[in-house]
Amino acid sequence: MKRTIKAALIQQSKSADVAENRNRMVAAVKKIAETERPDLIVLQELHDSLYFCQSEDVNAFDLAIAIPSEVTERYSRLAREANAVLVTSLFERRAPGLYHNTAVVFDRDGSIAGKYRKMHIPDDPAYYEKYYFTPGDMGFKPIDTSIGRLGVMVCWDQWYPEAARVMALSGAEILIYPTAIGWESTDSAEEKERQLQAWITIQRSHAVANGIPVISVNRTGFEPDTTGMTNGITFWGHSFAAGPQGEILEMAPADKEWVKTVELDMERSENVRRWWPFLRDRRIDAYTPILKRYND
Repeated sequence: MKRTIKAALIQQSKSADVAENRNRMVAAVKKIAETERPDLIVLQELHDSLYFCQSEDVNAFDLAIAIPSEVTERYSRLAREANAVLVTSLFERRAPGLYHNTAVVFDRDGSIAGKYRKMHIPDDPAYYEKYYFTPGDMGFKPIDTSIGRLGVMVCWDQWYPEAARVMALSGAEILIYPTAIGWESTDSAEEKERQLQAWITIQRSHAVANGIPVISVNRTGFEPDTTGMTNGITFWGHSFAAGPQGEILEMAPADKEWVKTVELDMERSENVRRWWPFLRDRRIDAYTPILKRYND
């Protein structure tokens, strides 16, 4: 039998009102579940709040939640009501003074199938994530669900081919990246376009190199930097799904909220890996230098 997975991607803008953000997200999930009946629903990075990492503010730690908690219970119910695997992205309070940027995956029955703590943590103007997030300690391990093995990572992880490869070598059937990335206003139009195309290209390359689909869900809209140190971030949207040869299956606009379903043909992944047997031809005997920071 032909195996397909219907995936829903939800791209939204956010406000400072966490309750409103959650309510709108829940409404979007319920609507797409009712009309399209997807098997998989993917949300964007840190979808419950504004992207607070534009500045270093000790009070922002109040946004973090325990896992499990009342918040995860709500998403658990949502996955069960939608009868879909739900990929969420949450600010995890693991212990006092210990926080992670964590993706939590809920299975169709509402159970927590697994979680992933963001491994690569950026520290750039307007992206001060090292202030908030401890690097993940769970490795690059796919999450087993009722629809297959999901290679879930988060945003900055999407630039690293090593991470995508390890997920694929561990049996991931789809690579999934909740994301929050955009432009700073002082960049030229040409530079903005280069950044966007690089972001799309690197993720499409993960699909090609590993012969599996990629899903990336970004936020959209402008969010100010409350400190005034930068001019804020205009998130560039462009959430997309790509097939196992990097082909774009669906892509969102830059500046609009967007909900879309896409059919992932998992049999095609099998065939692509037969045509292009990259995993077969890897020279694992010659890759030791990659374990070093740099080969002087």
